[in-house]
Amino acid sequence: MRPRSLALAAAIAVLPLTAVSLGVSTAQAATPNASPRVALPNTVNPAVAHSEKKGDVPAAQQISVSVSLKLRDTDALDRFLTAVTTPGAPEYGHYLTPEQFTARFGPTQAAVDQVRTYLAQQGLTVSDVSANRQVVNARGTAAQVSQAFGTHESAYLDPQLQRAFFANDAAASIPSDLASVVQGVSGLDNHAVRKNRLATPNSVTPNTASASPSGMAPAQYTGAYNLNKTGADGTGTTVALWEFDGYQSSNLTTYDSQYGLSGPAVSTVSVDGANYDSAPGQGQGEVELDSEIVRGAAPKATQLVYEAPNSDQGEIDMANKIVTDNRVSVVSISWGSCEPDTTAASMTAVDNAFKQAAAQGISIFSASGDDGSRDCTRSTSGSGVKAVDFPASSPHQTGVGGTNLKVSSGNAYSSESAWSTAGGGVSTVFAKPSWQTGTGVSGTMRTVPDVSSNADPQSGFAIYTAGAWQVYGGTSAAAPLWSGYAAQFNQKAKAAGQAVLGEASPRLYSVANGSGYGSTFHDVTTGANQDFSAKAGYDQVTGWGSPVADALTTALLGGGTTPPSGGCTAAQLVANGGFESGTASPWTASSGVVSNSSSEAAHSGSWKAWLDGYGSAHTDTLSQTVSIPAGCASAKLTFWLHVDTAETGSTAYDKLTVQANSTTLATYSNVDAAAGYVQRTLDLTSFAGQTVTVKFTGTEDSSLQTSFVIDDVALNVG
Repeated sequence: MRPRSLALAAAIAVLPLTAVSLGVSTAQAATPNASPRVALPNTVNPAVAHSEKKGDVPAAQQISVSVSLKLRDTDALDRFLTAVTTPGAPEYGHYLTPEQFTARFGPTQAAVDQVRTYLAQQGLTVSDVSANRQVVNARGTAAQVSQAFGTHESAYLDPQLQRAFFANDAAASIPSDLASVVQGVSGLDNHAVRKNRLATPNSVTPNTASASPSGMAPAQYTGAYNLNKTGADGTGTTVALWEFDGYQSSNLTTYDSQYGLSGPAVSTVSVDGANYDSAPGQGQGEVELDSEIVRGAAPKATQLVYEAPNSDQGEIDMANKIVTDNRVSVVSISWGSCEPDTTAASMTAVDNAFKQAAAQGISIFSASGDDGSRDCTRSTSGSGVKAVDFPASSPHQTGVGGTNLKVSSGNAYSSESAWSTAGGGVSTVFAKPSWQTGTGVSGTMRTVPDVSSNADPQSGFAIYTAGAWQVYGGTSAAAPLWSGYAAQFNQKAKAAGQAVLGEASPRLYSVANGSGYGSTFHDVTTGANQDFSAKAGYDQVTGWGSPVADALTTALLGGGTTPPSGGCTAAQLVANGGFESGTASPWTASSGVVSNSSSEAAHSGSWKAWLDGYGSAHTDTLSQTVSIPAGCASAKLTFWLHVDTAETGSTAYDKLTVQANSTTLATYSNVDAAAGYVQRTLDLTSFAGQTVTVKFTGTEDSSLQTSFVIDDVALNVG
């Protein structure tokens, strides 16, 4: 008989990250461990290649780092993200909770523990772990960080920006036994700074304020885009504003009073201890622009202003906090950085959080940038490089470009042209997603933007900020306008008994590629940025165009009411099939069945389901209920089974039965004992169109143990 025990995960205290300063002093030691190491690609900031090295970072200087962990079962995640936005698919609109996402696709607790242990061995202090287990934050001296990641920290001067910074000289590396769980590491440099996408008219001196508003008012843009005809005002919805600076509530109140708007008070959510509201910085106008545009488009929506440190770690932590908090259905982003000057490892970490947002039904709208197709114009790489802005280039959010909007005297739509410096082009980081169809753009990489709205500061918005009225534009204004529209839609969807918009781009592209395109979008066909021109249909300045909000809402709601009969989207239906969440949920299991005991090895990871093994009369069960869509031509249940027994001979004393509802699919016994795992496959195609409880029952007799160990269970349909 084997001893049985169940390990418990320890609670982790959450502490704010520590700020670091840059100095030049004696060199730190950077001797990596002797064990084999694997380089982490894309962990050197691109600015290093263009900058002047000034010396070593002091060995004792404190540095904070974020270690990003890999998601699991990414193929199944991609299938789910496609299905959850596809009308007619069984998963359509059935979004996950943060707990369900982490159980199915998040890093395991064992992976977190492995990383924590390694960091502690290197002398680093783990300050916190994100609730979805995607990020482990730690701090230590430059010497300890260099030791842990096999690199060297140096002081640099960026000649383009005339800014001092520190950075690792070469790619970080980790021990080979961590390579399967670690995605990348951020914080080895402090060069990357997110810039807001806010612009003022050329005819207006920057920061020139006035006592009365002169730019576009809410009645004008809501009238032009038919936001005032949807019958919604954002009631019951919540929008997150993604910010690296603060605001003053009194300015927002003045804006509301000027235009007769009212809604829930705006509140702040601090990330990593950041809170700028007592003394907002140069980005105050951005934050107040975002809030006031959302208020104008969806006045009754609740607004949560997430404020984070302006750093790689701050951005990563904000993304993960928003999705794990799960308090919002829409996120508006008006800050970004050009792809070539952003560490790819950090972009991947943020995009992984965006995948979770998509799985949870959270819509994200990001400004595409204000430097046209040369997004690095005000960054290290300069205007000679064609580039797009991140996070607008992520395939798991909607990139919003810019236009110049003309409105009639009656606040109706008159005309629209592309803004000459609206961000757009081709990503060099992200592949073209499956939903990005009908664009007429060849190639395999993602194109930006997806949609657009007013952004030209010459047709800019009246914004009250820092105690006075300003005229502001930029794609910073376009992203919150679309976010306000999404809040309106979610209110209408709830009233109709439908799911929220969720990842918007797949659904918007579906409408744009349909016969109703001309009535649901304003197709912008004139104007250009440096390298791309607006044209009929999709283009890399304005995307599909700006919204005709009432017609677009009708089209999107109609997409959820008449799903095709008999449809089946390929998918994997079992949740937590590898048991790596460390808990049984959503399985129903006998006590102690889900285990990480070292007495029986898992097929993969650390956790498995261990039925029986007591050497006395005993019965264990394990079950999960799933729905197999009608129309599926194939439904295959697979699992890995290890049978370990003290019995001898050819008599079946101890048995494991597998059932689908009341039907017995297979029976195994002590006679099937083997040294390792064997994959078993059972056909459930006959259960298409039914809700099925898959159940494993292990039964032992009164003597000599038999253990039935199950792992990596899956039910693939197609």
